[in-house]
Amino acid sequence: ITSYDTKPDQLLQLMVKEWQMELPKLVISVHGGIQNFKLPSKLKQLFSKGLTKAAETTGAWILTEGTNTGVSRHVGDALKIHASQHLRKICAVGIPPWGIIENQKDLIGKDVVSLYQTLSNPLSKLSTLNSMHSHFILADDGTVGKYGNEMKLRRNLEKYLSLQKIHTSDLFYLFIEIKLHRLQKDHSLKLVIGMSQGVPLVGLLVEGGPNEILTVREYVTDKPAVPIVVFEGTGRAADLLAFTHKHTLLTLLEGERRSTAVLLNRPFPQYPLCNRLFRCSSFD
Repeated sequence: ITSYDTKPDQLLQLMVKEWQMELPKLVISVHGGIQNFKLPSKLKQLFSKGLTKAAETTGAWILTEGTNTGVSRHVGDALKIHASQHLRKICAVGIPPWGIIENQKDLIGKDVVSLYQTLSNPLSKLSTLNSMHSHFILADDGTVGKYGNEMKLRRNLEKYLSLQKIHTSDLFYLFIEIKLHRLQKDHSLKLVIGMSQGVPLVGLLVEGGPNEILTVREYVTDKPAVPIVVFEGTGRAADLLAFTHKHTLLTLLEGERRSTAVLLNRPFPQYPLCNRLFRCSSFD
């Protein structure tokens, strides 16, 4: 448990020194709906295989909300399938707000080992942690039942990680390969990330609502811009952004009218339709 405004260098020291985590060669930040939603079986299989393959082959950290609901639960399902087939464990870090966690008393203590009850009360508005995540950072801002400030902690950690130097012996480029299936044909979309400086970061959007649209805007307008992979077909924000992007950048994927993933980068917010979408999603 830590304050939402904890300095990122202190967090990273905890993770590397105390938790003995290896510095990642890539950070995959997964965003999406916090409420439960269903994925079509084929899309769920593609998501699970693509995410775990990308993380395992690159030595990546996966960052999520860490709860047993919404997109974090789908990430947990992917990790569960991977764990049953492989010996190498993937580092998946959940960063939820402390005030929304159920069974908090099971998590309080120093130098103790206790069992955490992952079964939640169906009448409760709180959430349990997803047991397939390897680590958790519980962000406390003093509120109960509210989301928001944990994302500040997460973004600060992501930005600090991007400043960490990678050994020159590592690959100069990382390739994330997402298998796309259409009309029984196998396609691939490869996202190339330069690694000449620090740890690269890529965002992944699955479903989601207005807050996730604003998160995408923050990523693609940041300096340097953070690439976003939008998983089309998962619903709501992901489908809306994919539709908007395809109708403003028709040449992004030549010949593909219905792709499963769309890459968003710096030019995305320059188009009027995209800006209108971002403005409609803002409540400020």
